[in-house]
Amino acid sequence: MRHNKKFNHLGRTKSHRDAMLSNMASSLILHKRIFTTLAKAKALRMYAEPLINKAKQDTTASRRTVFSYLQNKEAVTELFKEVATKIADRPGGYTRILKTGNRLGDNAKMCFIELVDYNENMLKEKATKKTTRTRRSKKKETTPLVEAAAAVEATPATPEAPTAEVPAAEKNSAE
Repeated sequence: MRHNKKFNHLGRTKSHRDAMLSNMASSLILHKRIFTTLAKAKALRMYAEPLINKAKQDTTASRRTVFSYLQNKEAVTELFKEVATKIADRPGGYTRILKTGNRLGDNAKMCFIELVDYNENMLKEKATKKTTRTRRSKKKETTPLVEAAAAVEATPATPEAPTAEVPAAEKNSAE
């Protein structure tokens, strides 16, 4: 029975699984996005996110700890120089998994896992969403003008002011 054994063994021995996750994490850091199966991506997220979080503190001890997991000098320097500066203010959730469908050969669920701050397309969408404007219906635009005109006609004319002033909104629409 597998009570309280929460991680996916991925059908591999411990040494094979550790080597595979180490290689996948190095590839993710170097290439910023990798294509894999959904089960491997979920296992990689649990493996890589603590390493990325450790990279926020650029100390010799944290570099040695990360190197003991990755065993790749280029990936460690990339992680501590580029990736750590981009994710410095992010409190967590450094990776994103996007499902792409099933593989043709064995119908395995495929996806790609990427570092969140490096997807330029999604960063552009976020910037354009902030600048969108809301649409107003014409019904709401004409209602204040009609009410303002009715209010001007309802006020009695006094001898000091023989003509009532037209509201600014009506002046703009008349021009």
